[in-house]
Amino acid sequence: MSISGRSRQNLALAAIGVVFGDIGTSPLYALRECFAPGRGIEANSENVIGLVSLLLWILTLIVSVKYLALVLRADNKGDGGILALVSLVGRNLPKGSKRRAGVLTMIGIIGASLLYSDGMLTPAVTVLSAIEGLKDVSPLFTSWVVPLTLVILLLLFAFQSKGTQKVGVLFGPVISIWFLILAVLGVMGIAREPGILAALDPRRAISFLAREGWLSFRVLGSIFLAMTGAEVLYADLGHFGRRPIRQAWFSLVYPALILNYLGQGAILLNNPGEVGNLFFRLVPPEGLLPLVIIATAASIIASQAVISGVFSLAAQSVQLGYWPRIQVRHTSHETVGQVYVPLMKWVLLAGTMLLVLGFRESGKLANAYGIAVSADMVITTCLMVYVALWIWKKGLAWILPLLALFFVIEVSFLLSNLGKIASGGWIVVLMAILIFILMRTWIDGRAIFREKMRSFRLAPDVFASSIALNPPHRVQGTAIFMTADPTGVPKALLHNLKHNRVLHARTILLTVRNEELPRIDEEERFEVKELEAGIWQVIISFGFSESPDIPRHLRGLPIPGFSPDAMDTTYFVGREVLAFSRKPIGMAYPRKRIFGFLFANSLNATDFYRLPVNRIIELGAQTEL
Repeated sequence: MSISGRSRQNLALAAIGVVFGDIGTSPLYALRECFAPGRGIEANSENVIGLVSLLLWILTLIVSVKYLALVLRADNKGDGGILALVSLVGRNLPKGSKRRAGVLTMIGIIGASLLYSDGMLTPAVTVLSAIEGLKDVSPLFTSWVVPLTLVILLLLFAFQSKGTQKVGVLFGPVISIWFLILAVLGVMGIAREPGILAALDPRRAISFLAREGWLSFRVLGSIFLAMTGAEVLYADLGHFGRRPIRQAWFSLVYPALILNYLGQGAILLNNPGEVGNLFFRLVPPEGLLPLVIIATAASIIASQAVISGVFSLAAQSVQLGYWPRIQVRHTSHETVGQVYVPLMKWVLLAGTMLLVLGFRESGKLANAYGIAVSADMVITTCLMVYVALWIWKKGLAWILPLLALFFVIEVSFLLSNLGKIASGGWIVVLMAILIFILMRTWIDGRAIFREKMRSFRLAPDVFASSIALNPPHRVQGTAIFMTADPTGVPKALLHNLKHNRVLHARTILLTVRNEELPRIDEEERFEVKELEAGIWQVIISFGFSESPDIPRHLRGLPIPGFSPDAMDTTYFVGREVLAFSRKPIGMAYPRKRIFGFLFANSLNATDFYRLPVNRIIELGAQTEL
């Protein structure tokens, strides 16, 4: 669907509010954590200039060059994110590469698990770091920091059902003002100590690395805080598109961040003995409270970037079969990537609030940050090598050396961030492992379940031939039998024929197939095959960014006399009840129980496929795993 000029303007404004809110609030804590006690970096002039230079040039390389110039080009028909990239690579694997496909699936669920865990951490550290500015206003506010953070997070998540674009258009003007404030504060700081401009020379960054050696490696984990939101930026591609994201970054976000980090460095050069809450030292005491209020508003918006990214990730996970069916609401008619996932909202809210209650300080939470995102960045770079070699096949002389440079930088970040495990990073690793176990169990359980169902398989053409030879009593109307396996007749049909001994005049065996594409063209939506005796076999395909509304899409089904809206059209759905064997066949018994829990609590086919509830017949059966 084409997007109007006014909608493009709204998307550009919303992109500022949603996509860059996270990275836009990194000045609240990134440079402060680099010089925090325990890092071992003395805040002398050489170190300040060298470290600021390193931060600025890594920010330029990772965000401006890697993500904005390269990775956004690797969109999957307009969609972005780790799973969209995995599916793009998967579609271009050589045929019959089952082993590679298995490795790719593993990479996809690892990347998704890491981003889910990061989705809980980022809102906590961002909002908490802004509210902590109240401590500099008055020590009396210290006891209010955690309660205020919890209230703000609760209000933020309550607002998610409005949709990403509405949230973004509301937040866009606020975050635009925030970036302008960042730039102005940076210029004010630079005016106090212009010598900081030497940090624009990349040789100062190289000199810092050579001089500090091991200490410079340790501090990479803190410098990485300035990259917060870079990976989610790619995930939000489907929400806003490549062009608005690039325009917002280069016209406003990037210059504002550069100026502000330079301004903070100038403050340290002017008074190297005091690091403290470095960002809030850019303003005089009388401007502190207004800045805290504005920073709090910006931090609320910053959390939106990762939340919307997790929503997109959840929707893609469901459609690709990595996650059980859950409710996904599309919140825009013009931009199909904009979704709201109620279950993920509640999971993120609970996880975020527990993190705030557990750590209580942004510095401690910052120690936990970076492991998940740096690992995802490494995965993205590895996948981009495949994209460059096998899909683009152009400009490799400069693309591959750049990707090699990114790989070295990001592996260094990952190794440095792994040092945070003992000081809080373990919680992120633990959450990612738990999510990985759930996703892997779901994938393996579905594979075992499908194999079990194949043991009852009766080929559709054989079934249709037997009906033609020995026709049962036929009744008027259309029966649509849902089946996951197009090579077999659904058990619901066999049970109906066995017990009721009738068959509808028009019988459709319907299979929903999820493709590794964001969207499917309508002319390629259906595969239709007419069998004997009024029996039809239909495969309907959906992309991983689409909402499978079966009745609406069936209106285009090319079967004579068929109407999905007719009252004599009935949907037959099988409802499986699982029984579990303690024999470790396929999966260990505890994993079978986990799969059973996920299976029992997944959204039923009626709700997920939006079937009309007054024309549904469910037929139950039991399957042992």
